[in-house]
Amino acid sequence: MICARQVFRCCKWLERMGDRLTGAAGPFFVGLAVVLTSLGAICFFTIIQPDLPLPWLTTPPCVLIAANMFMHYYYVCTVPPGFVDGADPQPPRRSLLWATHPPASMRWNSVPASTTRCRKCGQTRPERAHHCRICNRCVLKFDHHCPVRINQCVGLHNERHFVLFMAYLVLATFFLGILGYGKALDALGIHYNNWPHAVPALAFILTYMLSVVLCLAVGIMLAWHVWGVARGETSVEAQDHEVYRRVATARDDTFVNSYDVGARRNLELFFNVGPGGYPWYTLLVPLRIMPYTDGRSWVRREGLEGHLGVRRGEELTDEEDEGEEGEGEEA
Repeated sequence: MICARQVFRCCKWLERMGDRLTGAAGPFFVGLAVVLTSLGAICFFTIIQPDLPLPWLTTPPCVLIAANMFMHYYYVCTVPPGFVDGADPQPPRRSLLWATHPPASMRWNSVPASTTRCRKCGQTRPERAHHCRICNRCVLKFDHHCPVRINQCVGLHNERHFVLFMAYLVLATFFLGILGYGKALDALGIHYNNWPHAVPALAFILTYMLSVVLCLAVGIMLAWHVWGVARGETSVEAQDHEVYRRVATARDDTFVNSYDVGARRNLELFFNVGPGGYPWYTLLVPLRIMPYTDGRSWVRREGLEGHLGVRRGEELTDEEDEGEEGEGEEA
């Protein structure tokens, strides 16, 4: 028993050290991502785009995809995810970067969230908020901490930008892979040995290969995230709900996620578009918008005040450092 506890503490120590190392290297990873995406854009617009037919028709969509990719990455890296202690992003204001805010009378009808106290930071937090062990703060609608790609948490205020960045990154790498295939053969010297472009052939080949890999890898991640959004759950909640389903099934009960109000409405709530939200064009233009809620109230299935199939005391708790009892309930 003592040996097992020591092994557990050693693993936790290694995990914390890994968190510190990835956190310290976060700015480097973000800088590397900016360099690589910029190189991809340079390769596309200097090598591939000039040879596309009907440039007056094909150039605007290419520019729009690139602008969305860069701007949403900027937003997801710079917009705080939303912390329970009140350090939230600035409210919407009149600016070229902000979409026109919908009238207050048109907002979604939400139900106030229940609250619990986090024993790690002492904050009184609403449901769907979780404690991030790396940031050491409770994050509203916590999805996950991403030290490699954005160097911060993905939460209420930047999750939309995170998903849209992945979507436009997949689009950008997909078109680079499809439209740049002939140029890749040219760079390899298969068609001819003369490479007339300013970007070295080797740099283009490496960029092309990276784009194909990213298109596949990020495409899978994007599909998984959109699937979760359509089901009304975050990455953390998806894992919790699987446990709830097994527990409910074991006693011949059925688990029902009260946040799941149908795929279409879940997507409208997440992106805050459609009736009661922002216009649909905000999905195509890289503008800042506010989420439909402040993180302290949520739209639920009609007639439900909580999940069905989960009894009091069965809610999962945040991951513990030393294997102690739960330090605050998760919603």
